[in-house]
Amino acid sequence: MYIKTIINKNQFGLITTFKIETINECRMKNLHIASIALSVLMLGSCAIVRPGEVGVKRKLGKLSEKGHGPGTVWYNPFTTKVIKTNVQINDIELSLSLPSKEGLSVTAQISILYRIDKDSVPKVINDIGFGYENIISNVFRSASADVCSKYFAKDMHSGMRAEIEESIRTKMGETLGKQGVVVEAVLMKSIQLPVGLSSSIEQKLQAEQDAMRMVFILEQEKLEAQRKIIEATGVKDAQKILSEGLTDQIIKIRSIEAFLELAKSANSKVIVTDGKVPFLVD
Repeated sequence: MYIKTIINKNQFGLITTFKIETINECRMKNLHIASIALSVLMLGSCAIVRPGEVGVKRKLGKLSEKGHGPGTVWYNPFTTKVIKTNVQINDIELSLSLPSKEGLSVTAQISILYRIDKDSVPKVINDIGFGYENIISNVFRSASADVCSKYFAKDMHSGMRAEIEESIRTKMGETLGKQGVVVEAVLMKSIQLPVGLSSSIEQKLQAEQDAMRMVFILEQEKLEAQRKIIEATGVKDAQKILSEGLTDQIIKIRSIEAFLELAKSANSKVIVTDGKVPFLVD
C-alpha cells in the first residue's frame, strides 16, 4: 500500500498539521474534483428553450440555418452561443391619424397581432435583428395610409371596418411575409371621426330612424284599415245571409221559443202580444 504523508508547518517551523493519506484516497479526491469541474462545464454548455421560443446557435458569429424548439440545446460555450427568440403571438398598439377619401383625418387606435414564423427565425435575426417591432409599425403606417385613402371616413365607422382591416393586413403581409413576420390580424379598436362629420352622421342616422318609424306606422295603419274592411264585410255578409233566410215560418218558431222561455221564468210578468211577436211589459 502506498502512503502519502502531508506535513504542514507554520512560519516558525513548528508542525501544525500532520496527515497521512493513502494513494486511493488521493485518487478519489481527484476524481471528485474532476467530476465537479465536468458538471460545471456541462451546465455551461446547455441552454433551455422554453415553450413559445426557438433557439438558434451562433458559432463564431455565424448563425445556424436550423432552429431548435422547446427542450435542451447542447453547445460549445467557448465558440457557440444560443440565441432564443419568442415565436408567440404578440401585440403592438398604435394611435395615429388615418387619411380618408374625402381628405379628412380620422383618429384611430390600432392593435396589430403578429408572430415570427418559427422556420424563419434565423432569417429574421440575420436580416432584421430584434428591432422588428419598429419595422412592423412603419409598414403598417404605409399600408394603412394606402388603404384608408380609398374609403370614406364614415366607412371606417360602419360595417366596412372589417373589410378595411383585412385589406391592411393583406397589404402588410405582402411586405413582411417575405421577411418571416406573419401578421395575424389588424384591429381598429377605436375610431374618432371629425366633430362636424360625426354630428352629420348622427343626424342622418336619426332621420333614417324617423323615416323607418313612419313607414312602420303607415304599414300598421294600413293593416288596421284592411282589418276593419274585412270585419265590416263579414258583418254585412252575415246580415245578408240572415235576412235572406228569415221567413214567416222561422219568425213564428222563434216567437214560440221566446214564449216558452218567458213561461219558465219565476218572476211576475205582463205579456202583451198580437200572437205573433211577444212584448214584455214590467
